[in-house]
Amino acid sequence: MTWRWRICSKEDRRQKTEVRIKPASRRHNAGVRGRGFHSVFSLLSSVFFWYLSLLPMPAAQLRGQVELTNSKDPAVRRDRDYAGVIIWLEPMGRPAPLPTPKHAEMKQQDKTFKPHVVAVPVGGTVDFPNLDPFFHNAFSNFAGQPFDLPLYPPGTNRSVTFRRPGIVRVFCQIHALMSAVIAVVDTPWYIVTPTSGQFHIDEIPPGDYHLHIFHEHALPENLQFLERPITIPDSGLTLPLISISETGYIPAPHPDKHGKPYPPLNGYGIGGH
Repeated sequence: MTWRWRICSKEDRRQKTEVRIKPASRRHNAGVRGRGFHSVFSLLSSVFFWYLSLLPMPAAQLRGQVELTNSKDPAVRRDRDYAGVIIWLEPMGRPAPLPTPKHAEMKQQDKTFKPHVVAVPVGGTVDFPNLDPFFHNAFSNFAGQPFDLPLYPPGTNRSVTFRRPGIVRVFCQIHALMSAVIAVVDTPWYIVTPTSGQFHIDEIPPGDYHLHIFHEHALPENLQFLERPITIPDSGLTLPLISISETGYIPAPHPDKHGKPYPPLNGYGIGGH
């Protein structure tokens, strides 16, 4: 058997090893370009919406004025002192964001709680420093969150953290005429009016809210009549005058922390102070 060797030229080898690639059709190229554009667009959209999520939400302001009418309090009638009205907003159709816990102070000084009205969000803490030269015993056994701060001496402090919303009425076991109000609200949007009665609540996302009002010398039905749904636009909202009538309010003595009447002693109960 005879073996034959063939020497191939460079041209022959090029022809055997060359792989011919057919050009893609126009339709195929268009599909590839379309898929590429769609991928880039999706990526850019995701980045854009992620960036928007980092931006602060637009916030508006609620403004208003309250007045107290038919009051028997000389400070209200003579000085137009409209302090102590609590106003807060509850979002409608969505939960309120978790409020940031805050600290407030209610001093015991000159046999008086100062300030008389305090508002804190759920989880907030109220300090009760004793600035008088005698003992105090702050307590509450009404609606809201009951608590009892046993007798503590001058120059010391006790604190209470409030875990659920409600109106807490505060008294002193030693001095019957001492009283105060703590409003615990489940929202970050609230205010206690100053003496002028003018108020504003800031950093409110535009939307629908329910307006809540509390004043200790107003009957519940009068307050319920004033509460209403409101819509706060981007530009904010100024409410019409809120006129709160104290008609029908009759101050009544309250029992001590054991549910018993205070012993009479110069109107201040036991202790001789």
